[in-house]
Amino acid sequence: MQRLIAVVLFLFCATSQLASSLNDGLLPNGNFEYGPKPSELKGTKVMSPKAIPNWEISGYVEYIKSGQKQGDMLLIVPEGGFAVRLGNEALIKQKIKVIKGMFYSLTFSAARTCAQEEKLNVSVSPNYEKNDFGLFPIQTMYSSNGWDSYAWAFQASESVIEISIHNPGVEEDAACGPLIDSVALKTLYPPKRTRVNLLKNGNFEEGPYIFAGPMSEGVIIPPHIEDDHSPLPGWIIDSLKAVKYIDSDHFTVPEGKRAIELIAGKESSLSQVVRTTIGRDYVLSFTIGDANNACEGSMVVEAFANKNTVKVTYDSKGKGGFKQARLRFKADSTRTRIMFYSTFYTMKNDNSGSLCGPVVDDVKLVSIRKLHRL
Repeated sequence: MQRLIAVVLFLFCATSQLASSLNDGLLPNGNFEYGPKPSELKGTKVMSPKAIPNWEISGYVEYIKSGQKQGDMLLIVPEGGFAVRLGNEALIKQKIKVIKGMFYSLTFSAARTCAQEEKLNVSVSPNYEKNDFGLFPIQTMYSSNGWDSYAWAFQASESVIEISIHNPGVEEDAACGPLIDSVALKTLYPPKRTRVNLLKNGNFEEGPYIFAGPMSEGVIIPPHIEDDHSPLPGWIIDSLKAVKYIDSDHFTVPEGKRAIELIAGKESSLSQVVRTTIGRDYVLSFTIGDANNACEGSMVVEAFANKNTVKVTYDSKGKGGFKQARLRFKADSTRTRIMFYSTFYTMKNDNSGSLCGPVVDDVKLVSIRKLHRL
């Protein structure tokens, strides 16, 4: 009788999760805490395509418990007690209800366990836009705890979609592959320019879902992300390396609740193209600082407005702080690219070897004529 009640409660919870899947947060069983029955496991390998509740799998998928060992290496799960590992050609997918035409950001946590060149392919189906998928190289780790959270965005082509995370690699050891945990979805609302700012989302308040746990180290927004489907609406990540999206619950943020950390020097840049009037004067203002995350040293942020540039130095103690800066320029084009990058590479002083860098926030662009009126 108790077993029957437990099954009924589980089914009720799963159904409730599915019905509320439009809410920002974890997908149903997005943290994989509900796992296969013992009869559906061979060691750690999942033997049935639908053994993990709410998910469907293919390829070599393992169900990993926190603290499990792989040789001398301890496998750490970032949230809860369980995660999945995607081995050769492994894929996990889930169907969810969304609003057709809306923009969404998918956040998930991943960790490398074996190979040096591991990649993850993230996609949704149906998707009527050609080649619209995310390929995430995860050999570079940015966090101190061995896990990174990544974000990818898409526009829903239908009201029911299927989200897939796929490891396309093939290794000699079929089980070798990345760990996946904490898969969440967030609705994105495209920001608009305002009377006091020609830039969209200049305070970075609109962005991907950030996990609330105490171990959260922000969300990696990967390189080569264009504006049309950016998890950071309005902005382009046009660099070779990623940027990090951080929040005030876990870091020091100069203004509001969200900001960007430039974590890979000149290889980590952020830009936005805005309409300007040739010959008109503009002021670009912004704030830089450190995230209170043991990122110490002399930092330099370079800001560009087409060919106009300013270098702003900031001496970080790694304990939080910020300063304001501005760049005045005369527009020489009807389209002006505003761009930021960090001049130097910086690492945390916690012996983790993790990359870090200056924080950029509260970015505004105003014409001098408009500024005088205000």
